[in-house]
Amino acid sequence: MKTVTQLLCLKPVHNKKVHAIAPDQMVLEAIRIMAERNIGALPVVENGKVIGIVSERDYARKMVLQGRSSAGTPVRDIMSFPVIMVDARQRIEDCMGIMTDSHLRHLPVVENEELLGLLSIGDLVKAAIAEQADLILQLESYIRGH
Repeated sequence: MKTVTQLLCLKPVHNKKVHAIAPDQMVLEAIRIMAERNIGALPVVENGKVIGIVSERDYARKMVLQGRSSAGTPVRDIMSFPVIMVDARQRIEDCMGIMTDSHLRHLPVVENEELLGLLSIGDLVKAAIAEQADLILQLESYIRGH
């Protein structure tokens, strides 16, 4: 199976830029960025390091259900931490296991404390499906003797 680096390289150009937010920015700004970019989570970065992650799930559970104001609440107050992160050399199947076991939908990719990308469960499912399809083609070719 592919590595995280290979998967990040396969992402469409418009999905390669990693959007992040600072912990002192307001939740309203985080929600605005997620809506504009059609993404479900943002890494929270302070002094160049990922210190948390804020997701639509965090917003629903920690803001909406508690009746808090998006305009007056800093991201720091609702972000999930500590963050489970992966490095670029990890295999996709390892990432799938981490996400499944930890009930995560997003995994920041970090190398030497630098944020390289963000993997979603959708990215991993697409990679797994593509790999399965390729394997099926190889097996069909083998069976036919080509």
